[in-house]
Amino acid sequence: MEVSSLPISASQRAKLISAGYSSLSSLFSVSYSDLARDLKISENEAIGILRVASQRRGSERSNGTSSIVNEEGSYSWNFSLGAQTAWDMLNEEKSLGRITTSCSELDDVLGGGISCKEVTEIGGVPGIGKTQLGIQLAVNVQIPMDYGGLQGKAIYIDTEGSFMVERALQIAEACLEDMQEYHGFLKKDLQACQLNMKPTDFLENIFYFRVCSYTEQIAVVNYLDKFISEHKDVKVVIIDSITFHFRQDFDDMALRTRLLGGMALKLMKLTKKFTLAVVLLNQVTTKYIEGSYQLTLALGDSWSHACTNRVILYWNGNERYAYIDKSPSVRSASAQYSVTGRGIRSSVSNCKRVKMM
Repeated sequence: MEVSSLPISASQRAKLISAGYSSLSSLFSVSYSDLARDLKISENEAIGILRVASQRRGSERSNGTSSIVNEEGSYSWNFSLGAQTAWDMLNEEKSLGRITTSCSELDDVLGGGISCKEVTEIGGVPGIGKTQLGIQLAVNVQIPMDYGGLQGKAIYIDTEGSFMVERALQIAEACLEDMQEYHGFLKKDLQACQLNMKPTDFLENIFYFRVCSYTEQIAVVNYLDKFISEHKDVKVVIIDSITFHFRQDFDDMALRTRLLGGMALKLMKLTKKFTLAVVLLNQVTTKYIEGSYQLTLALGDSWSHACTNRVILYWNGNERYAYIDKSPSVRSASAQYSVTGRGIRSSVSNCKRVKMM
């Protein structure tokens, strides 16, 4: 349960979320004195918040929610969904859809594209095409099932102000042209599907959130569960970038780690609950390794555990490459790609037809 549902004042809820206490369970392992210090409130006020949280947990138990709590009362778990066999998991993974990147080589090294029910982190230097890839995925997730797509919608959370609606329209127009070429290649009677889609339809299916602080970012992530419950055809959540607001004004690194960890956990739960993909765009920083400074993805080594897949975009001369740095299902490999007027495309193919599935 989220702290946003607790019957406390709005200012108290805001302070809890800002301090990293976004879920009810996060309050069960903290003392009232530590909570008072973190929220900069009186100890009596902290005791009141913990009492309300304890009462709410007791109410959940009386409603039949199964839970396990250790001796310190710091851990609870809902078993209402039951267990799942490995065989069921394998069959489920085979049936999951993927979102094409519009670059066949990149799709190949990704195992067919960006996978649903997984968190994929994509990082690289400025100008390498992270936002371009994010917009491309927001458009491509809408490709109809007849063309090998998911026919879904996208949520785009913009922390840097880098989303360009004009660019999204360009990519949507190119996507429609690609589908027309694909239709001609397959020689199938898919004309009705084509005629019902316009470039502006793609824009209507991208839900855009502009956030200007880390507290707004946390609030939006907390709101996603409710929003997606009301828009069940959402199949991808893109955050561009996950890093921006967490690289500024943070003297307390422990607080930052707790906030990021809580946000990552919520995003992982969203992928499983709604069978969607989460794509986190990340910046780079320098790290001192073996006597020299080298570029590495931001937020530190601990953050790398927050994602299922990690893709690093880099330059090799004048060419762009994507490297699969981490994945449980595909081997590490590199693929060349291009950023063109039509969006993300293959670099090595001379064929005009773009692979759609």
